[in-house]
Amino acid sequence: MALPYLPGNSFNKSLGKEKFHKSHHFDYCNDVSMLVGEQKPGIGGELLLGQKKQPKHSVFPKGEGSNAPAWVAFDRQVLCFQAYFQEAVHEKREEQYRIRGCKIYFYLEDDSIQVIEPQVKNSGIPQGTLIRRHRVPLPAPRDDEYYTVEHFNVGNELILYGRKFKLTDCDVFTKNFLRKLGVRVNTPDTVPKDPYSNLRNEMEESMQALRPYERTDTLKQFLDHDRHVLRFECYWDDADSMFGDTREMVLHYFLADDTIEIREVIPPNSGRDAVPVFLKRARLPKSAPLPLRQPGEKTDRTVLNVFGPMGHGGRYILDSLKTGAVYEDFYTSADLVIGAVVNVWGRKLVLCGCDNFTKEYYKTKFGLNDSFTPIKYKSDPVMKVPRPMPPYNGFGSEEDSLCSCMGLIPKPPQRDFIKFMEKDSNVLRLVAYMATDNPIDKDRKFIVSYFLSDDTISFFEPPQRNSGIIGGKFLERGRIKKPNQDLFKSEMSEYFTAADLFVGAKVVFNNFDFVITDADEYAFRYMEQHSNEFPQANLSLILEKMRKATKEKSKDVKEFFVLNDPDNSGTIRYESLRNMLAQMGSFSEHEIMTVGRHYAHREPEEVDMQLILAVAQEKLKKKNFEDFVRLQEAFSFEDCGNTGKLAAGELRTICRAFKFPLPEDVLQLLIKKLSCEGRVDYNDFVSKLNWRENPVEAVQYQNLPIKFDASWSGGDLTKSASVSKVGYASLIEDIFGKQDS
Repeated sequence: MALPYLPGNSFNKSLGKEKFHKSHHFDYCNDVSMLVGEQKPGIGGELLLGQKKQPKHSVFPKGEGSNAPAWVAFDRQVLCFQAYFQEAVHEKREEQYRIRGCKIYFYLEDDSIQVIEPQVKNSGIPQGTLIRRHRVPLPAPRDDEYYTVEHFNVGNELILYGRKFKLTDCDVFTKNFLRKLGVRVNTPDTVPKDPYSNLRNEMEESMQALRPYERTDTLKQFLDHDRHVLRFECYWDDADSMFGDTREMVLHYFLADDTIEIREVIPPNSGRDAVPVFLKRARLPKSAPLPLRQPGEKTDRTVLNVFGPMGHGGRYILDSLKTGAVYEDFYTSADLVIGAVVNVWGRKLVLCGCDNFTKEYYKTKFGLNDSFTPIKYKSDPVMKVPRPMPPYNGFGSEEDSLCSCMGLIPKPPQRDFIKFMEKDSNVLRLVAYMATDNPIDKDRKFIVSYFLSDDTISFFEPPQRNSGIIGGKFLERGRIKKPNQDLFKSEMSEYFTAADLFVGAKVVFNNFDFVITDADEYAFRYMEQHSNEFPQANLSLILEKMRKATKEKSKDVKEFFVLNDPDNSGTIRYESLRNMLAQMGSFSEHEIMTVGRHYAHREPEEVDMQLILAVAQEKLKKKNFEDFVRLQEAFSFEDCGNTGKLAAGELRTICRAFKFPLPEDVLQLLIKKLSCEGRVDYNDFVSKLNWRENPVEAVQYQNLPIKFDASWSGGDLTKSASVSKVGYASLIEDIFGKQDS
């Protein structure tokens, strides 16, 4: 029994209430005070008397599914409905209304609606997207609410901006989704027929021809074989006529319309005009030339009978069989085979060859396989007698003199511009001594520079103290001829190339004998990288040469390596390997050095940490890099576990993304030195690179000279470039194969 609503008998409704805020109902709009919160609740979010809460979005029943919001749970899920609307047509006798079909899409993630009308041929109406995707309000007086999923079902009518759309059907996904919501999907309805569309279809059907007048479908032939052309090589023997000869032709047969075009192949200096075509493209009759026809005898169409008077009021029937037509026999693809004679308006052309497409076409259509043997109709070309060139007269270069003999207007010799661009600034430098018994000249050392861009050579003699010879330029840069060649001859002289210069080679430059004894590191590397041009630096050729030389001495060679390795370290001294290969007598000094360089055993050099930090801080100073705080913050952000360490790969990636101005080799070496088990203490890394707070004393250092160095004087600038020990285990395996232990 409820208590009466009297003072003292009612409960306080505010007990347990925590929210007492008021909703914002009044505001100014265009400087006018007005009510803006009609649908807002009262104090604490409670509804006012007579107020109903209107849903702003679709409300889906909660089940066992995900509790994610609609824009996540229904992402890319759309309800699709087939619909139509009726549009009135004014001031037109043929139609009073039109039925326009369309598709309505309802996006579940945000309750937006999109209406699209499919394109109809020759409709005369702008079609496509009728309503762009957005939330559509309900019709007045409920225009403050929007359409939700509850308004959609097959058979419902929707009023979208004044147009009434009726939903007639939906897809399978929409049916399943509505059933899961507990909605009973109605039976699909049919779209009413549009009277005007039916009228247009009847008119189009009436305009279609019931049967073609022509028996052959030329349109199908054109669509199937457009741009398909058969090509035959042929000739016309016109030797019987005065001043006639054999003329070479090319016959093109166009499969699209059975037309033929003939072009003449005019050789150079033949005295004939370069006519574009010999026969214009057209259908070629077999019995040409044809007799002249009377007017009206040859027509495109023939009439079978005529009823009634001639002219107005008469009727006639077209003869589809063409019984009274004049027939002419034209060449087709079945008439063109190799060896056939084609009558081209009285000229006999013999087909003697075809291309690959023509062969495949005849194999596919006619099953011909052995009918493509070409017919020889031209005599073998006469061997050209080489034109003798006058001997070199001694003026200018040989190339310049030869160009003056090529034409009336002399042209300068062409320079190999591609070679110049590819190998510009590539210079091979070697050390050479004079091969003489003169005690003054035999100790003279020369630097030979070979320029790969233009095959020129220059000599420079470094000054030596107390030698009595003033050093300097010994030979101007230019190409050098090989010895024992005549000066005045018709053939071009042979010049020294890069392959002729290697360590151990004995060369004669301008009647001076030289022996090449050494080269710089760049020359050795270039020859090894281009071993196909330098046989002395081709390791595979050298190993094959060693296999042949030690074919029957494999046991002695292995014992030699073991005896010269008393420590059993797997290496021998380079001098021992050189003496063994030099005793065989067939190996040059460069080949021996190539083997030693490839199998060299070098101890890993320890790089001073102080030197690395000095180089790194100097690079950072030059780039004015001082943002170490942000760099350390970036490292800390990636360190999720707050361990103070990062993997070496992650630290390098952050440095590269941070545009850390350090060269890649210096950064890699620094990370390698500071890493412990693949992880780097990034606080220590940043602290050591901070040249403001922890400066390191500058250290003088020098980069390894790999490319051209003008100050090189014939000696190795680094001790690491020389080879002291050679690992013979891999050398024996490459020569004699892998041996079972």
